[in-house]
Amino acid sequence: MSSNWTKLRVHIEVVCLLSTFLVHSGYDVIMISDTDSVKHATTAVGEKTSAAYSDKDQPSPPSAPIIVMPSRDHDSLFSGGGISLLSGSRNGRISYGYSSFKGKRSSMEDFFETKVSEVDGQMVGFFGVFDGHGGSRTAEYLKNNLFKNLCSHPDFITDTKTAIVEAFKQTDVDYLKEEMGHAGSTASTAVLLGDRILVANVGDSRVVASRAGLAVPLSVDHKPNRSDERQRIEQAGGFVIWAGTWRVGGILAVSRAFGDKLLRPYVVADPEIQEEEIEGVDFIIIASDGLWDVISNEEAVSLVQNFTDAEVASRELIKEAYTRGSSDNITCVVVRFDPHPIATSGN
Repeated sequence: MSSNWTKLRVHIEVVCLLSTFLVHSGYDVIMISDTDSVKHATTAVGEKTSAAYSDKDQPSPPSAPIIVMPSRDHDSLFSGGGISLLSGSRNGRISYGYSSFKGKRSSMEDFFETKVSEVDGQMVGFFGVFDGHGGSRTAEYLKNNLFKNLCSHPDFITDTKTAIVEAFKQTDVDYLKEEMGHAGSTASTAVLLGDRILVANVGDSRVVASRAGLAVPLSVDHKPNRSDERQRIEQAGGFVIWAGTWRVGGILAVSRAFGDKLLRPYVVADPEIQEEEIEGVDFIIIASDGLWDVISNEEAVSLVQNFTDAEVASRELIKEAYTRGSSDNITCVVVRFDPHPIATSGN
């Protein structure tokens, strides 16, 4: 083994030990290196039989500087994204981006999920925003369990709507067995299966689609003053009164939610489901009410149209909502649809 490889190995081991210590101490460690040093390190580590190890005149790889930043800074805007393929008649590509921001609240109660998984031989997209209240426990539980329960349902592919209803119900029942307090959460989800979008909504987070530049709501907020919701609550023996806003029992400002054990049976987790063809949809936006409180469906669609990058679009939505004075946590997911099928290479 050459002296260069020995130096590189020692350098990597030292950096790994330092990184491990810093992470366990509550810091994020970001390695930044220029293109040449990255290329050199890749060659040295990944191709042990290459000439790089026999060339003794080759200079030692430059050390990559370490930048240490405070970890889990909930005041900062957290974002990311990805690109994937979906099975189905379109065989199209999707790109998605997500952003989440604590905003002016003292704590962060929003969670979200972006996942593309294979279910019974089909690639399926799962996207959701979960806006907690009374703490973050319920929203976090939904992130970890809702889509898992859905994709494991035996009829998920063949009878997706029934599977969604039953998975939502089972997730709520399982959570209520564990939860003794008053925490709860909304859930706005979009399942991309074949050439369909299936939106399931509980609460006042929201899903909006863009078709030819026009905003198309794919969910309707569950508010206590919605006439059908108020009638359902009152028929169950509950009441809706004004307390700064319309509230179930003078407490909760949404009429459907997971959790909220103390408000059963007035507050339920039964989803309203809407199905839409993917064909012709430019993108969808899923967001918590921290966004929709200050930005209309039409304004959100108009803003996202200016950005081809889904992550950038989600960040800009949050920045705009915060600039307009949103006082809540703000989380949003943007999913863009490639209108052209993915070409496959042939011989």
